[in-house]
This record gives sequence, C-alpha cells and structure tokens, in this order.
Amino acid sequence: MGGTCLSGARPKRNEWSRGALAVALALLAAAIGGFAAKDEALADLIARADSARLQAQPSLYAEIAERQLRAADQLYDQAKMDEARAAVKDVVTYSDKACDAALRSGSKLKGTEIAVRKMAEKLRDIRRNLPFEEQKLVEDAADNLETMRTSLLSRMFGKAEKK
Repeated sequence: MGGTCLSGARPKRNEWSRGALAVALALLAAAIGGFAAKDEALADLIARADSARLQAQPSLYAEIAERQLRAADQLYDQAKMDEARAAVKDVVTYSDKACDAALRSGSKLKGTEIAVRKMAEKLRDIRRNLPFEEQKLVEDAADNLETMRTSLLSRMFGKAEKK
C-alpha cells in the first residue's frame, strides 16, 4: 500500500501549457466570431427596426443608436477617427428615428427620452477625451440629441392643445 504514488497520474508541465494554450486559442476564436456576429446582429436589428410596427420602433432605434455610441467610443480609443465619426453620425440618425417614432406613436416617450439623455451625456464624456479638432462633431451630436430630448419632454409634459 505504501508503494503506490499518485504523482505519476498528474500531467507534466508541458501538457498543462499545451492545454492552456488550446483553451486560450478557443476563447480567442470565439471572441473574434462574436465580433462578426455582433456586426451581423446590428444589420439584422436595423432591418427589423425599419420593418417593425410604429410602437416598437422607438426602442429598436434607440438600441441601434446605443450600440453605435459604444462602437464610436471604442473606435475613438483605437484612434480610428473616420470610422468613429461615421458611428457618431449613426448615433444622431438612429436617435432621430427613435424620437420621431416615439412622437408619432405616442408610445415609449419616457424610455426614449432616458436613452437619448444618457447618450448625450456619454457623447459629452467622449468629447472631453478627444483632440480639439475632433470635438466639434461630437459636441454637435450631443446638442442634436438634447434638442430631440427637449421635443420628447415637451410632448410628455407640454400643455394639452385646446380644440
């Protein structure tokens, strides 16, 4: 009984390294595949929002704008200025579509207003970390979102029209 040793059952250090490397490569491949799927999902989301009924459009367009805002932030961090500018323009475009759909349908006004407010705040945070020549576009985008937000608030809390 005393002569049995379990040390022979343990994998050698090289075997552990190979196993860890294989796991790391599998995770890397999954992450890269996830980025490609995310792009596809954004295109699918845009198509779904365009064809959705009016009451569902505000939240779908707001989600698209939020995704583009996260992408713009990452692109600015990576110094990919042209792509980041395009993403910021998409934020404004899809936020406008969300606001327009909310105002036309009368639904999701509060949720759209909250999403637009948060995106405007995030744009201002992003602007603070940019070189001077890049700040104007982001500041203008934040101002556009504030204008949209004001129209939503006016619709939510404005005086009722007299007939």
